[in-house]
Amino acid sequence: MAPTPATDREVAELQRRIRELARARRAVILAHNYERPEVQDVADYVGDSLGLSREAARTDADVIVFCGVHFMAETAAILSPSKTVLLPDLAAGCSLASTIDAAQLRAWKAEHPGAVVVAYVNTTAEVKAESDYCCTSGNAVEVVHAIPADREILFLPDMFLGAHVRRVTGRENIHVWMGECHVHAGIDPENIRLQRRLHPEAEFLIHPECGCATSVVEAVSAGDVDPSGVHILSTEGMIKRPGVSDAPAFIVATEIGILHRLQRAYPSKRFHAANERASCAYMKVTTLPKVLGALEELKHRITVPADVAARARRSIERMVAIGGAGAPAPASPGVDPGE
Repeated sequence: MAPTPATDREVAELQRRIRELARARRAVILAHNYERPEVQDVADYVGDSLGLSREAARTDADVIVFCGVHFMAETAAILSPSKTVLLPDLAAGCSLASTIDAAQLRAWKAEHPGAVVVAYVNTTAEVKAESDYCCTSGNAVEVVHAIPADREILFLPDMFLGAHVRRVTGRENIHVWMGECHVHAGIDPENIRLQRRLHPEAEFLIHPECGCATSVVEAVSAGDVDPSGVHILSTEGMIKRPGVSDAPAFIVATEIGILHRLQRAYPSKRFHAANERASCAYMKVTTLPKVLGALEELKHRITVPADVAARARRSIERMVAIGGAGAPAPASPGVDPGE
């Protein structure tokens, strides 16, 4: 991983050059909540993966610099086929998305003919193309409820989100792919219990839209985490919550990059990571020099073959048609569903 620039002056100069070149290129810079702080600070928009892809589709910019991971840039390219989508570093992968590929999914489907495939958005375009529906953590239960009760469901790739959906819906005909995000190891029920003992005045916020928090959502629904004072929120719900809450502090159960955005928005409040080790190495490969290089050389362009994009777009549009995409996760008893 390339080091961050050594001084504030160097950071400021790189950000100035990036903004100047972005204007010249008619480019918009999108950054995921889990990117490095200095990358978030230079972006035009900061948010979660689906929200950023929607922003990419809305913008009139010619070029989209997507500071996130590969599957996110693919989704932006699917939803914005006429725009140039750039990923500053091709090493920005996703350990959850890589747990299943299209060939594996086709083989799984062959074992369960007639099953409906529901794919979490943290998947490659090829996997989305083999799926019937996409979902986010926030609308996964709603998507499953829209499928006739007698139809088998193949849910992929996150085993924690799948277990949560199966428990909440009560459906036993859901088969779950055993994939997980590598950041899961940094957020576990025991560590959460420790943080809540250390900070009893703090509210507990879970952002379910990223794979690294789905284990916490599943732990709450399973009763392994006390649901009192828990708020399961979309990204924007999480960002807004401190502004309407009297709590002086918040324990945040997701990748630690979002703490920068929260602290900037609410400098008088305190934010504690559920676990400081919950850092996505793939998100952190993007640096300011790489963002500048992407704009200078218009690299690395992310494209999706037209036939794959058309099939993947269908599964995304089915999800959106059901509604709730980007909404807070369904609440278990005692859990505040947030905004």
